[in-house]
Amino acid sequence: MDTIAQAAELLASARHAIALTGAGISVESGIPAFRGAAGLWARYPIEEYATLDAFVKNPGKVWGLFKELYEVINRAEPNGAHVALAQLEAAGVLKSIITQNIDNLHQRAGSKHVIEFHGTASELECLSCGSTVQFEESLLTVDVPRCACGGVLKPKIILFGEAIPAPALEEAEREALRCDLMVVIGTSAQVVPASVLPLVAKQRGVRLVEMNVERTHLSEHFADLSVLGSVGQTLPRVAEEVLAKYIDTPLVQ
Repeated sequence: MDTIAQAAELLASARHAIALTGAGISVESGIPAFRGAAGLWARYPIEEYATLDAFVKNPGKVWGLFKELYEVINRAEPNGAHVALAQLEAAGVLKSIITQNIDNLHQRAGSKHVIEFHGTASELECLSCGSTVQFEESLLTVDVPRCACGGVLKPKIILFGEAIPAPALEEAEREALRCDLMVVIGTSAQVVPASVLPLVAKQRGVRLVEMNVERTHLSEHFADLSVLGSVGQTLPRVAEEVLAKYIDTPLVQ
């Protein structure tokens, strides 16, 4: 049995399957990864652009990075992997998605139960009054977007030095403690505390399926099954087999 068929069988037999997704699932939608030689951090050093202190000290400089991010995100569309997860959720196979991504592509693909572990680019918060506003294109026409109160607006993205929002952290931990299968997709699972979630599940004897373009430390030490290759191609194949063979529901392209 090949790895696609094995992954499909594990998903079909699970009672509470969840997914943990990272930047790799959105790369095929045109959103570059943050890490690596071609990643954003290669051009925008973390200490200068990606910490809360850096933003507070020089919001105009950090908004230069944010504007590039928004331009990329606004052009992106959900790919086959996002759609496949939404279809699995709609069929009752997948119960939730814990995502480290900020791009809202899971929701745009149709997923309903998405835990945004690292925040979202679709909303901004005022550092002065704490109010929240929805992202609008017009915000990108000024150097530093501001709230009606005059305070600086910051995307609700978790920067280095910021804590994971308690509701997201608590819900993600509950899912890791409840699941009987975790599918780790497009992430090397090296950034704490998201990287702890597969280990929490594994300590309970939960099976881990890793889907990535290359092997990671999860493949070597923790995953019960590794499905290697483009997740935009492998995940739709897994979903198609689950829905056709076990659920008898066609995959919507």
